[in-house]
Amino acid sequence: MNDPATLTSAVSPSVDEGPVSEPFGHPTDTFDVEPPYTPDAAAIEAVEKYDDRFIDREISWVRFNQRVLELAEDPDLPLLERVRFLAIFASNLDEFFMVRVAGLKRRIAAGVAVRAASGLMPREQLEQLWGDSRELMGRHARALVDLLPELGGHGIEILRWSELDREEQKVCKKLFKERIFPVLTPLAVDPAHPFPYISGLSLNLAVVVRHPETRTEHFARVKVPPTFGRFVGLGNQRFVPIEDVIGEHLKKLFPGMDVLGAHTFRVTRNEDLEVEEDDAENLLKALEKELQRRRFGPPVRLEVEQSMDPKILELLVSELGVGRDEVVSLPGPLDLTGLHSIADLPRDDLKYAAFLPTTHPSLAEVESSSPVDVFDSVSRHDVLLHHPYDSFATSVQRFLEQAAADPHVLAIKQTLYRTSGDSPIIEALIDAAEAGKQVLVIVEIKARFDEQANIRWARKLEQAGCHVVYGLVGLKTHCKLSMVVRDEPEGIRRYVHLGTGNYNPKTARVYEDLGLLTANPEIGEDVALLFNNLSGISRNRTYDHLLVAPHSVREGLVAQIHQEIAHHQAGRPAGIRIKANSVVDEAVIDALYLASQEGVRVELLIRGICALRPGVPGLSETVRVRSILGRFLEHSRVFWFDNGGEPEAWIGSADMMHRNLDRRVEVLVRLRDPHVVAEVAALLDLALDPATTAWELGSDGEWDLRRGERHLHDELIARQRSRRR
Repeated sequence: MNDPATLTSAVSPSVDEGPVSEPFGHPTDTFDVEPPYTPDAAAIEAVEKYDDRFIDREISWVRFNQRVLELAEDPDLPLLERVRFLAIFASNLDEFFMVRVAGLKRRIAAGVAVRAASGLMPREQLEQLWGDSRELMGRHARALVDLLPELGGHGIEILRWSELDREEQKVCKKLFKERIFPVLTPLAVDPAHPFPYISGLSLNLAVVVRHPETRTEHFARVKVPPTFGRFVGLGNQRFVPIEDVIGEHLKKLFPGMDVLGAHTFRVTRNEDLEVEEDDAENLLKALEKELQRRRFGPPVRLEVEQSMDPKILELLVSELGVGRDEVVSLPGPLDLTGLHSIADLPRDDLKYAAFLPTTHPSLAEVESSSPVDVFDSVSRHDVLLHHPYDSFATSVQRFLEQAAADPHVLAIKQTLYRTSGDSPIIEALIDAAEAGKQVLVIVEIKARFDEQANIRWARKLEQAGCHVVYGLVGLKTHCKLSMVVRDEPEGIRRYVHLGTGNYNPKTARVYEDLGLLTANPEIGEDVALLFNNLSGISRNRTYDHLLVAPHSVREGLVAQIHQEIAHHQAGRPAGIRIKANSVVDEAVIDALYLASQEGVRVELLIRGICALRPGVPGLSETVRVRSILGRFLEHSRVFWFDNGGEPEAWIGSADMMHRNLDRRVEVLVRLRDPHVVAEVAALLDLALDPATTAWELGSDGEWDLRRGERHLHDELIARQRSRRR
């Protein structure tokens, strides 16, 4: 049960009770209904009496990855796109075990038996996760088997060694001799050779050899080198798993011995990083030390081929320290993340039709081949960017590149959470610094699995003369902000980009995100204050147009939800729409339940995890939850309120999860331009239309695919092409 204070703590704007140390506060002009709705004890009890009102977040994630697998199984999708979804499912599951399952194991081992909001204890969660995941892993393996004949019908074949013809085997023998054999290192296990360390997610061969004279059997491990790719190309779009090539030539590795058998296996380890707050005085060194430690995290899953000898399996289980219930036996090949290379084949006939983003109309120069002046366009009106339909390169990237080259620009301030390997954003910031401009970059070096790359970027930026800040102690800086300070005839002017996605040109081609380019002076003032909070010592806690976590996003949104209840009770238009990756936070969900009990229409568009149960009689009858997956990864966060007939829309970086609301710096910005608000309304209308294909969440936590007349991504591509014409 939640403490009743959970529902009442964020009812209205906080009153400044004196100096505070927190720099992240509340917007000052968000709440227009006086007095705002305040739930009484009876309203709170009406929600909290439903003990099972939260779907377990971990189980909900497994249901999300099940939807990814359903895309791979969908015969209506292009063939190679189905192959890619098989690879995405595999990589998703790897990360889930490395982080979430590992975290549950860690809590159980530490004796931290805290019941989840769903009512499940960690051990109960783990047991159910394993049961569901094991079933999906078997289904995943079968899905590949089912796809092989269809791939073969289109001339694409994934074969085993025995299926290769003589010429193909000769090609593999030559490859092994000249390139693979020199890098292999067989590691024996005997009294003189301890069991070797098995790195996480590496593919390995467990080899059994026998001395021909003493008849003594020995175990050896051969690591499959990742440098040659998962599947060896034989020409004519025929492939063989690299472990088959190595397995056929093991006599070269163990001359004079009899090779009795070889079986592939793969270990998943706990690879979540923990940087203690005490280490934050030298965060860079602390994180580098922790990165070294990551490679030696405890194992959480062992995948083996079904053909593995029981004795070898027993040895692996014993030496790796995994439980029998953490072993997954699968038909080969293992590690289907490598299917990305098959999906990348140049077969346009087996993929989605080609699509190229176009420049946003406000940033496009129709009568000239020269690039448009971004500052001139944005100075006239706000621009709402919708990636990948609107080009990232000709909007956000051009904005920063133009700022770096513009002699009137005095300063650039930027947050970076993740970016690409050859980032033009980094290069623009370096160019600006070298041109003498003040450049501040907030680099979040604790971005999971991008830590090493971000450390490299941070040092490169520092060497170029940028002011680099590594985030805040105890918080990840996850907000997506860029600010350019420009000296103009009328005075200093700020230009700002606030987005829902990372400053990454590569992911911007496949991630659906929104971004606001604005010269609104009030928003610029807010963003300037926030950058000062991130880089310096500031006690500011007042923002006119922003909600900023960790201190005001949850409270601000709950207050907005309560305000919709007040509108509904007064007979004014009321409704709530939220588009996010995940909705888990109990306080936000309980506020939505309150709204539903009062009769407010609530519509959620959630790509991943949803802990809210829709359609429960007496609790959430007016709530509908949809999920859209497909060609692009839905990533934007939108918060819409009917607001008594004067709609209000916010976009930003925050999902409704504890980590986002309590342990990250997140920003939501209120959209002020009526035309921009109307664009967001049109997008939500399309996504939530029953005629648009989507999964619908039931009160039992299960998702059902509802096929409509159109798909969201296809429709938006068609609209973009129509706009271009």
